[in-house]
This record gives sequence, C-alpha cells and structure tokens, in this order.
Amino acid sequence: MSTSAPAKAPTPEKGAPNGALDRYFKISERGSTVAREIRGGLATFFAMAYIIVLNPIILSSAKDMYGHHLDNGQLVTATALTAAFTTLLMGVFGNVPIALAAGLGVNSVVALQLAPRMTWPDAMGMVVLAGFVVMLLVATGLRERVMNAVPFGLRKAISIGIGLFIMLIGLVDSGFVTRMPDAAQTTVPLQLGVGGHLHGWPVLVFILGVLLTFALLVRKTPGAILISIVGMTVLAVIINAVTTVSSWGLTVPKWPGNPVSTPDFGLVGQVSLFGGFSRVGLLTGILFVFTVLLSCFFDAMGTIMGVSDEAKLTDAQGYMPGINKVLFIDGLSVAAGGASSSSATTAFVESTAGVGEGARTGLANVVTGGLFAVALFLTPVATMVPSQAATPALIAVGFLILSNSIKEIDWADYTIAIPAFVTMLMMPFTYSITNGIGMGFITFTVLRLAAGRFREIPVAMYVVSAVFAFYYLMPALGLT
Repeated sequence: MSTSAPAKAPTPEKGAPNGALDRYFKISERGSTVAREIRGGLATFFAMAYIIVLNPIILSSAKDMYGHHLDNGQLVTATALTAAFTTLLMGVFGNVPIALAAGLGVNSVVALQLAPRMTWPDAMGMVVLAGFVVMLLVATGLRERVMNAVPFGLRKAISIGIGLFIMLIGLVDSGFVTRMPDAAQTTVPLQLGVGGHLHGWPVLVFILGVLLTFALLVRKTPGAILISIVGMTVLAVIINAVTTVSSWGLTVPKWPGNPVSTPDFGLVGQVSLFGGFSRVGLLTGILFVFTVLLSCFFDAMGTIMGVSDEAKLTDAQGYMPGINKVLFIDGLSVAAGGASSSSATTAFVESTAGVGEGARTGLANVVTGGLFAVALFLTPVATMVPSQAATPALIAVGFLILSNSIKEIDWADYTIAIPAFVTMLMMPFTYSITNGIGMGFITFTVLRLAAGRFREIPVAMYVVSAVFAFYYLMPALGLT
C-alpha cells in the first residue's frame, strides 16, 4: 500500500502550508488538498453510515439477565454520538483519516456473551474497563512495542488481508454473494446471489456501481469513489420510486417523509463499572474483559496499520510517527463506546474509502465526524444510502490495497511468506481481522523456531503469540 497504483489519481506535489488550517493538519506537507480531504471524509461517512442502523439492531435484539432490551431509538443516538465524538477526536488530535464507530464483532460479544449473564450497565462497564486497559497499555508503551515488533512482511500481509476482508464485506453486504442456507446441507458456505443466480434491481445497482467506480479510476477522475456512491444512490432512489423492491436490506433508498429526528440520550452514562464481577465472579469477569480487549486491541491495530500505510503516513520500515497518540485515542474510544452504551468503538476499515479518495489528514475525519453529528438529527437521511451504492467503494479500495502491497512481501522466505499467506486469507475466511492477525503471528513464531531462527523473533511476538494461543484454547480449557 505504500506505492502508487496506476489507477489512482496523481498525488499533488507537496508544497508550503497555505493558511492555519493547512499548517495544523499538514495538508500540503502530506501531498493532499482541502478538496481531497472533504471528498475523503464524505466517502468514508457514506461507506460506514450503515453502522447507525446495524449496531442498534444487534444490541437491541439481545436481552440481559432480567430480560431487558435496550431501546432502539436511544441506541441510534448513542451510536451516532459516539462515532461523531471519537472520529472528531482522532481527526483533531491524532491527525489521521481513520474514522471510528461501534465495532462489528465486539458488539455481538457484548450482546450475546456479556449481557445474558448480567445487566446492560454491567456489560457496558466491562467495555469501559477494556478501554482503560488499552489506554494503560499505550501509556506504558506496550501497545506500540507490539506493533513495532511485527515484521515488515506481516505488516504488508495485514494490509492485504484487510483489503480482501473489505472486498468480501462489500460482496456480502451488497447481496452479490450470500450465505448458503444450512438447510442445503452442503459444505459450500457462500453462493452467487440467491440460489446461485443474481436477481433484482439492488444487485444491478451494485454491479453498475463497481463498473462505474473502476471506470472512473481508470480515467483518473477526481472523486471517483464519491461520484459512484452519489450516482448509484440517485439511481437506487429512482428505481425504488418506480418499482417495488423488497431486497434493499437495512437501508431503503427512499427520501424520508420526516427527515428530522430528535436524539434521545437516555442510554448515555448508564454504566456500572464493577457490577458484572459480582454477578459472574472475578475469573469469568476478567475473561470477559480480556475477550473484549483482545478484539478491540488487534482489530484496531490491523486497521490503523493498514489505513496509515495506504495513506502513506508510514516510513520506509512501515512505522507511523506519532502512533502512540493515535493508539491512545483508540483506547479512549473503546471506553467512550461503553460509556454511551453503544458498545466498544474502534477504528473502521471503511476509512480506506476516504483514503482511496485522497484523504491523508485528520481534516477528512472532521468531515466524517461532523456528518455523524448531523446524523443525530437527520438519521433518516443519513441512512438512506443503500449498501448496494456504498459497497462498490470497498471493492475498488480492496483492489488498490492488494495491488500496492502484495509485491512487497518476500515470498522467497517461507518463514514470512507462509505467515503472510495465513494472515491475508484468515481475515476474510473467518470474517475477523483479529483472527487473521492471531493465526499469522502464531504461524510466524512457530516457523521461525522450526527454522532455528529464534533470535529473529521479537520478544513481544513470543508474548502475543502465547496470548493468542491461550485465547483459542479457552473453550477447550472450559474458560468460556
């Protein structure tokens, strides 16, 4: 991701700062422009706005130990509020184009593992504690040490894995690829469309969006990704108006009758930090916090590494200057998500959509975060962009990441090539960035030991590999 792809628009030459805004965000210094940052912020928001709808659905569908549900409307407010606050925080103080929102995966852990064993405030309290632990690891330098211990080849593999992962997310969320129903009794997990065939207008919108995005990239059109998202949304609105479509998914491309909504902040601050331990016991409580921590820690680590590399914010060795500040804000965001009852907030891989538009600074985050703030009052409008119009951006960005990074891995050294292979495949195949990183790290450590190159394994890699091995063995040990 550190070299240019032929399809990308040319990067503007770096020049002298032009005004206070330029100086603060280092826009010219990083070879960007205000227009590119705005386009990037818009693209990132449209690519991840679905979380305003999806996170409340996941959390409100679960019950706590007393059978209580969280209110969907309050969850919409909490999700948008926390995304706005943390994204703006990362932009203004971290100065990177990495947007944050409630993390998919960890919200399911909170809803399905934590909440049934305690109350909702107890469960969110454990999320807050996980955030505190992340911040402590950053303050002690341990989190940066872990990131710096990752070999260059594995860093590139993490980027590629994220690229493949977001491509699969795009294919699934658009309906171009669907899960094979269990009733089919087949070992094939995915299929083309429904029943092996593509049906309906929504899939056509997605296909046209992918072709339009790639065509604009080939022509090096500025704003290619954003143009595609807006154009396909307009097309989807027209199609939805003139025909009957029941397969758009979570978001229907229809101009809402009442575009203004009143935010309900009732869930904000409803947290019990240590109440969960009294209900499940100290050991189980610690393991719950550990589970949330591990997912947040490594999901964010992979995303931050991948996005910063694609945005060319890393040096020749793949390290990003000022990473500690970014990592601390990420840890604070985990705690903020728990405090607002929207689950753990983390870095979003959809930020690559903005980077694909040329975003290189935190100004893009200011745009994205500002739009999430507006969404507090205009949620019906913010969620009218169907996934079929937004997901082509993920396909295009996945291609750009893959084409930029795969040639930088030393495929002749099997102790790097095989772990890289495992890392990049396990992310999409297990639908988890954390699993890809964990299995890649374990494979790297084992193969370097097998080759007698134990001195070339950083101490942090031994520790992290052992932690992941313990995590994967927890069910067998009866600790879950």
